[in-house]
Amino acid sequence: MPVITTIEELRLLAKKRVPRMFYDYADSGSWTESTYRANESDFQKIKLRQRVAVNMEGRSTATTMIGQKVAMPVAIAPTGLTGMQHADGEILAARAAKKFGVPFTLSTMSICSIEDVSKGTDGHPFWFQLYVMRDRDFIERLIERARAANCSALVITLDLQILGQRHKDLKNGLSAPPKLTIPNILNIATKPRWALGMLGTSRREFGNIVGHVKGVENMGSLSAWTAQQFDPRLNWGDVEWIKKRWGGKIILKGIQDVEDARLAVESGADAMIVSNHGGRQLDGAQSSIEALPAIVDAVGKQIEVHMDGGIRSGQDVLKARALGAQGTYIGRAFLYGLGAMGQPGVEKALQIIHNELDLTMAFCGRTQMDTVDKSILLPGTFPQ
Repeated sequence: MPVITTIEELRLLAKKRVPRMFYDYADSGSWTESTYRANESDFQKIKLRQRVAVNMEGRSTATTMIGQKVAMPVAIAPTGLTGMQHADGEILAARAAKKFGVPFTLSTMSICSIEDVSKGTDGHPFWFQLYVMRDRDFIERLIERARAANCSALVITLDLQILGQRHKDLKNGLSAPPKLTIPNILNIATKPRWALGMLGTSRREFGNIVGHVKGVENMGSLSAWTAQQFDPRLNWGDVEWIKKRWGGKIILKGIQDVEDARLAVESGADAMIVSNHGGRQLDGAQSSIEALPAIVDAVGKQIEVHMDGGIRSGQDVLKARALGAQGTYIGRAFLYGLGAMGQPGVEKALQIIHNELDLTMAFCGRTQMDTVDKSILLPGTFPQ
């Protein structure tokens, strides 16, 4: 095994080991994928100020996110179908996050259930991401299940009332488990590690849904249910309704506009995530890092602002922090590690990002994460 030093190397290894439909599901955006690409490329435009002859001893990347101590300002983002990148993927990623000291967020559309992840991490607190469905009874039961599993925050996704069109998923006939068509069988035959892992687990469907919704007992009934359930009527009243039923920490995901950010403050949420859903919803929207500074300037003193989208390195984390993000999220970066090597791959992704973050902070003349601000960036190279 060659020495892996970058997230890009994990991506290339995952591409070799994960069946095409699931790799493409993770590594794609909607329509032309322009926003998906901008999320990553806009970070590269931001330049750092290197400082010298500064005492670099005693460095720490530790900080807090919604009052919770974290080893670095990074959380694992909620991603659907994580258990199709690698068998029992959500459990493995949650274990890696626990070991490293960063939050793990479980998606509603996970393969491993809330209960699976809780049991797999010995009851360690994690965050749960909630999609708002038309079936409010199901949502109430999901909230109760998250509470019973000791989840310490609820992440409400606001930007998926309807599903953006992702061409690759349509062309690949995405499903979980994959349909046994000739192209799929031929592709899976070239991924023996993945196939053996899947044969060794019973978790191959959406664990939070199948068996928990009346009339949804298999993939056929699930497909019909999900097509009807994403709720285009989602509004701020629903956020208030969820907040009352949850009673704990609330994070709102999918904020891209200053006006929506102000509404998020009014909702009483504990934090918001500046995010365009990884470029998977509105193609042509601005990148998350470009949207971040205006939102921080408008509401950053009233609510904790986090950022998601395009982070592939510790330098990206530092740049987001400099522009006002208290915390950041990695989605594709950890999925590449998971698809490449399972739990050790997720641990490797976190180690790579932490090492880059630590060294870059030092080169910029800072030793504590809470002292990082815009002054570490070269004027004229970052969005205002």
